[in-house]
Amino acid sequence: MLLTPIRFPAFSLLLTLLVMLLFFPALSGDFVLDDGINILQNYVLRVEVFNIDDFINAALSFHDGNGSRALPMLSFAVDHWRAGGMEAGAFKTTNLLIHAATTFCLAFFFRRLLTLADWPPQRAAWGALLLALVWAIHPLQISSVMYVVQRMQTMVSLFIVLALWAYLAMRQAQMEGGRGRWQGGLMLLCWGVAFTCKEDAALLPLYMLALELTVLGFRAGQPKVAQGLRQSFGLIILLGGLVYCAVVVPHFWHWDAYPGRDFSTPERLLTQARVLLMYLGQIVFPLPDRMPFIYDNLAISRSLWQPWITLPALLLLLALLLWAWRWRDRRPLFALGVLLFFAGHFMTSNVIGLELAFEHRNHFPLIGAVLALGDLLLLASQRWPLSRGLAASVLGGILVLLGAATVSHAYTWGDSIRHGQQVVGLLPTSTRAWTQLGGAYFDRYKATQDEAYLIKAIETNEQGLQQVTSPSLASNLVIYKSLLGTVTEADWQRFFDILRSAPPNWQNRFVIWTMMNNIDRGFAIDKSKLIEAIEIVNKRFSFRTDEYLRIAVFIFKSPAKEKALPYFVRFAELATPGDPMVLKISKELAAVGHDDWARQLEAIAKAKSAPINAASALKAPPIGN
Repeated sequence: MLLTPIRFPAFSLLLTLLVMLLFFPALSGDFVLDDGINILQNYVLRVEVFNIDDFINAALSFHDGNGSRALPMLSFAVDHWRAGGMEAGAFKTTNLLIHAATTFCLAFFFRRLLTLADWPPQRAAWGALLLALVWAIHPLQISSVMYVVQRMQTMVSLFIVLALWAYLAMRQAQMEGGRGRWQGGLMLLCWGVAFTCKEDAALLPLYMLALELTVLGFRAGQPKVAQGLRQSFGLIILLGGLVYCAVVVPHFWHWDAYPGRDFSTPERLLTQARVLLMYLGQIVFPLPDRMPFIYDNLAISRSLWQPWITLPALLLLLALLLWAWRWRDRRPLFALGVLLFFAGHFMTSNVIGLELAFEHRNHFPLIGAVLALGDLLLLASQRWPLSRGLAASVLGGILVLLGAATVSHAYTWGDSIRHGQQVVGLLPTSTRAWTQLGGAYFDRYKATQDEAYLIKAIETNEQGLQQVTSPSLASNLVIYKSLLGTVTEADWQRFFDILRSAPPNWQNRFVIWTMMNNIDRGFAIDKSKLIEAIEIVNKRFSFRTDEYLRIAVFIFKSPAKEKALPYFVRFAELATPGDPMVLKISKELAAVGHDDWARQLEAIAKAKSAPINAASALKAPPIGN
């Protein structure tokens, strides 16, 4: 069948509808993991009536209002407004629509790319549809699309695909002797929008460079344009290298462990070799059981031989890069795919102290992997030709297996308890796995008020503690039992003992904030016991300035208010010189009869002897009596 200019968009649309059908079983799932802190606990997103100011505030609410990732945050507020609440299905539907839109646009990107790689028009059109379909229905996409907060990742992929399509259009115009100004303007527009979604947008020049090094080859109809391209990319490489070496590496490098992590920069970089190899394994052998979603028990590479697979993984990745480089003229599409995969992981597998692994990080790099694998299959078919019927059967079988794996994975994601049970089965020593399953039962209890689910949440955390010693599980057990009215002194003591011996990472420090948040929600948790837990954590961890203030105010409002003074003092000591918040707190303390405390804070502020910064924020929880 001929794919005419009219038929191609229609077939692309049919393809996106097929993709949506395969993902449909996952829409009934719930919020998970970071959805809580970024969406459910972000009350700025809870826009009840249409109000422009409220939507603007929501858009700027990521990370306490720093304004990054504004477009996804705005879309979360719109979802809450249109659904009338935090309805997970509504949020997941929007995610699926974004994935469908990316699939539709990706088909056009692939068609233009294959055309520029000198494929005949019909072959390029069918190849583009096939590549886009494989990318869209790969089981690895389930966690990217159905993990609601990763809309940030899927949205940046959408606009990067559009920017790359516009870049190819610009370059095609240049090859034909033109300038491609409007296409270049469109590329910059899409790139700018991508920056409002996630910082990954900064990788666009790397993707463009990969295109030039392979398929495009810096070609242009006018010699001046070709020369300008080479000079521009040479300048980009030079400036990018300088910024990376002089700014990024010194800023993020840690010879010792990153704050809140249990690995250093060299250890992270070594581990990423194994992580990237794991991603490639998941892409080539896409079995749902190979995609556990949670990777908190991933072994850290402490050296080239610990674990032993570290050095072989590094060598395999280097060999793959060398293979792609040597084939950049012979098989430019394969080389491009490999370079896109590595470029897509350049930020998350580098020196920034992020968590070691997440499946959604493959959302864009999977485009490169699919392109490289597709070109290898094409090469194999050229060397060992099959009959048309047999080739169609093999291709159809691959698509059916991919689709079946995706539907199976989507079904698992369609129920939070079912998903939690699968993850616990795959990762019995993972704290997050047990926490997620216990949280799924607890969420079901909150929705139904059926104590049977609360009891299951308690049992799950008990089982988890038999597998792994975790402050998170111990604290959840105390919270759930407090709600049920069955918490004992032994439960609290076990929590304290685990907290005293826990590694000093941010997850183990976060348990006190979870308890404080639940007390604020009205949960019947013993405040005096929580203050004891805070004192344990304070001896082993350090807090941020604002965290010391929050702890101080929390304790001040409890019967043990006398224990709040050290935290007020520490807050004042860490505050920036001239911070008006210190004087504001001291005045409030004096107003409620603690003149001696107020004088201590004022003395600390005076000792800093710096001018007051009038632009500093003056928001703090009121102290009261």
